[in-house]
Amino acid sequence: MIWKWKNNKSSNASEAISVASPLTGTCVSLAEVPDEAFAQGLMGPGAAVIPTAGRLVAPIDGTVVHLIKSHHAVMIEHSSGLQLLLHVGINTVSLKGQGFAPRVQTGDRVTVGQTLIDFDLNEIASAGYPVITPVLVANAAEQPWEMQPVYGSKEAGQGSIMKITLAK
Repeated sequence: MIWKWKNNKSSNASEAISVASPLTGTCVSLAEVPDEAFAQGLMGPGAAVIPTAGRLVAPIDGTVVHLIKSHHAVMIEHSSGLQLLLHVGINTVSLKGQGFAPRVQTGDRVTVGQTLIDFDLNEIASAGYPVITPVLVANAAEQPWEMQPVYGSKEAGQGSIMKITLAK
């Protein structure tokens, strides 16, 4: 699959980025997300993880460029310019931060496996929200790149859920 992506570097070589799993659970296709905007890729291409534990970790080294006020989502930018949006659950903005404990703030540098947000899986599910978590390329609009999802069982901070090759 070819998408467009913003590149801040000036080089003709391609760069491969392995996106580690941000959660312990099962990586699945975005098509399995019970929200049309995510499932159809309208929010950006990517994959989703059905978590079995309430700890979201950094899937790449980078900078937190945005922590959503309700703490249910965070965006990280890799040094190449690639931005990933990690969105815990579906419609969880309605919880207004309840059940979410951020461990980072906008501007923080993070490394793969570093805890970004702790959250209560039971509280989210009890409130009636799906816990499936989309992991999206947020800035898929400006330069060619390829993405290959890697589905299956994953541990947080390990096991790639996507391999992204940036064409420069």
